[in-house]
Amino acid sequence: MFKRALVWLAALAVIAALVAGALWYRKRTAVVRSPYTTVPVEKADLQAKVTATGTLSARVTVQVGSQVSGRITDLFADFNSQVKKGQIVAKLDQRPFEASVQLARGGLAQAAGQLAKAKASSVLARRQLDRTKTLVAQGLANQTDLDVAQSAADSADADVAAANGNLVQAQASVFQAEVNLSFATIVSPIDGVVISRNVDVGQTVAASLQAPVIFTIAQDLSLIQVDTYVAEADVGKLKAGMDASFTVDAYPQRKFVGTVREVRNAASTVQNVVTYDAVLDVKNPDLMLKPGMTANVTFVWAEAKQVVALPNAALRFKPPPEMVQASAKAAGSGRAAASASAVAQARGKRGDEAGNRRTIWVLRAGQPKPVRVETGVTDGTKTEILADALELDDEVITDYAPLDGASTAGTAIPGTAGGGRGMRL
Repeated sequence: MFKRALVWLAALAVIAALVAGALWYRKRTAVVRSPYTTVPVEKADLQAKVTATGTLSARVTVQVGSQVSGRITDLFADFNSQVKKGQIVAKLDQRPFEASVQLARGGLAQAAGQLAKAKASSVLARRQLDRTKTLVAQGLANQTDLDVAQSAADSADADVAAANGNLVQAQASVFQAEVNLSFATIVSPIDGVVISRNVDVGQTVAASLQAPVIFTIAQDLSLIQVDTYVAEADVGKLKAGMDASFTVDAYPQRKFVGTVREVRNAASTVQNVVTYDAVLDVKNPDLMLKPGMTANVTFVWAEAKQVVALPNAALRFKPPPEMVQASAKAAGSGRAAASASAVAQARGKRGDEAGNRRTIWVLRAGQPKPVRVETGVTDGTKTEILADALELDDEVITDYAPLDGASTAGTAIPGTAGGGRGMRL
């Protein structure tokens, strides 16, 4: 019986020790409810960015067309063909143009003959004029005969001038026919690569209204450009020489880099959205980038390394009057006037948050305190704090929910697990 009693006593002692330990642990890790949700002040790297979409294209693209109409007889280039300046890339049927050249040359020969005939007639008329002048001087011819001879000579000289004009026209016709014949042989105007072919052998091209495009040639795809569409709200942040990065859907894991060459002044308006073209120069030595690809471009226009930063939610937080009143009440009735002023400041007036000045609320000694700060670079999630009004690990309020039984906001006791940050119960 005595041994059994000792066993029971030992069991009771163990149970009591376990209960005491559980109570002590619960007290140590107890979480008290708090209406404040906070975040600590930390250092971070920030980048202010502008994002835009764009389209890749060759820096120089030439559309090679035909200045004359005709049927395509030969093609000497195709898609992706490398061509040199002056290289023949296509030919039209040359027979109609050769016939035109022959016809023009026949007209030239005829004009030359007419000129020779006019010159001979002019020589004869001049000789007749000279003889008439001699006869008039000898009294063997009258003034009328002299006037007729003079008129005939002048008319013959005019015929020579007209024949000269006809000869020049015939020469121009020959030249035009030869030029048209040369246009039947189409050559590349630049060194480059063919990125588009729009005709086939046997197809007839008509150049009556505009030159039909046969090939599109990109000069050098190792140097490419990106035309980006930047919103008018962001275009003021960009300038020539700024670096940018982008990705394309073909290589989503690879980031390409470029440099802003210019921001063009011509605006484009689509569905009431105004954008401007910021042109990037990009090196493409491995020819991975191709014209027509869509680029997702990021411009970094400001950057800050290891600066004091806060989440933007802390800058947007505006405490309700009851929060400030509760804070003043907890601090003592002597703070009533101060609480009214704090409420007015917390609610904010027009212009009070202008520029880069903001009011944030910091939880110190369990009580919220308004602090005026100056902001700097923002990445859209966090913002740099320029002034020294904050210290690292300060708890900044981002939300407030009164403890009315419906709230689930809470904060750990300082010094316990949670480090003073806002916790959810």
